[in-house]
Amino acid sequence: MPKTENAAAYKDPMKEDIEYSFIHMDEYLPIKMVEKAELPFVFPQLENRALPADFVHNGTTYNTLQYLDSSYTQGFLFIKNGTIRYENYWRGQEEDIQHISWSMAKSYLSALFGIAMEEGFIKSIDQTVDEYLPELKGSGYEGVKIKDVLQMSSGVMFDETYSDPESDINRYWEGFVSGESQDEFAGTLINETPPGTYNKYVSIDTDVLGMILVNATGRSLTDYLQEKIWKPLGAEFDAYWIADGKGMEMANGGLNACLRDYAKLGRLYLNKGNWNGKQIVPQDWCEASISPTEEHLQPGSKNSSDPGIGYGYQWWIVDGNEGEFMAIGVFNQHIYINPTTNTIIVKNSANKGYYDSKNPYASTRTHIELYRKMAHMKD
Repeated sequence: MPKTENAAAYKDPMKEDIEYSFIHMDEYLPIKMVEKAELPFVFPQLENRALPADFVHNGTTYNTLQYLDSSYTQGFLFIKNGTIRYENYWRGQEEDIQHISWSMAKSYLSALFGIAMEEGFIKSIDQTVDEYLPELKGSGYEGVKIKDVLQMSSGVMFDETYSDPESDINRYWEGFVSGESQDEFAGTLINETPPGTYNKYVSIDTDVLGMILVNATGRSLTDYLQEKIWKPLGAEFDAYWIADGKGMEMANGGLNACLRDYAKLGRLYLNKGNWNGKQIVPQDWCEASISPTEEHLQPGSKNSSDPGIGYGYQWWIVDGNEGEFMAIGVFNQHIYINPTTNTIIVKNSANKGYYDSKNPYASTRTHIELYRKMAHMKD
């Protein structure tokens, strides 16, 4: 349950020192706890190896340690062939301190969705949203296939410009921190383009998926995550989900967890949903989640608001021939997975320069070049 029902008591963590607030979100908002596993899975770990001295993106050479510092990194983890090769913390984060995921949480929602389908709670992603959420009839989500929502192609009009205080995402956030219902916000949105034709990142799409999961399973996202993913993956630490004033979790970005436990989602998907011999997420769901089929989801598509990177079922698909994919959150939260080199990299950040579109220390593409160089380091 939320720790408070008093909306007047809510503070906005985005108006505080974000280096502090990103690792103390429970001081600002209601939370719901996700309990750790009784028997934790612990990654094998070697002494920290030296990271590449530098790397290159678009002809510019960056010093690696300076890059990590200038992107306000708080936690950084490098796993190759199942073993931790580098782990470090800065700016207040430690191995047992939870950091907000922001939109990396979307990839957890995708995993839960696949599980719910396997368990029969959701029949098909070709069904429409309003079959599960009749309260969204008359909104931009009426008649939209669940698949199009999963692929950020709902066609709903929504401005995700974080730097614009008047944008939809900031209106949503202001309502969230004041305790308003996210579900009701989704019902105010209207259609902009035909569903399934254009890839446009809309965070509220994930909240709608969360609403469907709760209605279909009769479970809270917290309970379902704890039973189906958190404990089965051997989480070392408790996590928590921030919630609105009605007790609904912020599905699109409110999970808070420790660095090594984020890496376990990477390990799960690296192994196509299998965890030490047990299929946690259906293999076909994992494969479909990271395999964009429609033209507008391809990394090179012109029918996308994010050209240069593709999209699956709440996962980002990196261009190239190594099968890389990522969970990505605002302010440079990353779970990078490279199946070809058996690499997982997790980064938590509080990048104060994130809103500067010309800042290379905030660029996802520049980060990817660092991760690629690390992925190809020789043991």
